[in-house]
Amino acid sequence: MHDKKYFMIKSEITDDPFVKGLFARMPVAEQALFTEQQLVALKSAMGARTWGSHPVDIRWTFKFWRWRYYFVFLSGVNRRPPTRIVKELELWGKTVLMFSLLSVSVLTGLLTIYLAKSAVGIDLVPGFSLGIWGWFQEAFLQ
Repeated sequence: MHDKKYFMIKSEITDDPFVKGLFARMPVAEQALFTEQQLVALKSAMGARTWGSHPVDIRWTFKFWRWRYYFVFLSGVNRRPPTRIVKELELWGKTVLMFSLLSVSVLTGLLTIYLAKSAVGIDLVPGFSLGIWGWFQEAFLQ
């Protein structure tokens, strides 16, 4: 049990929202009797959850008819280890991305070679044209 939560400094643990709420419900004389280890153990035993801070934290409540509804939008870096499904999705995403980049690179290379061939005047199939050279001349060379 060498988690960070067991090595909190007294000022850190007394600034904790759980401990502040606990101290708010007891007399000041009893608050001074707790050590930092006891406060950390109390927090752990009561299952107090620390959610951390997020770069984007939007919380909004609204009343509709007889009930109140809440909306929470949190965004930040995911520090949890990825699950098997997430790892598989990442692998598929990387595969699709690499295939797409390779396809675009090959097509760009073929287009460049075709335009260079057409600019030099080489005609591989007499009487046949894809029309790319004519479009390129109209769009960029005039």
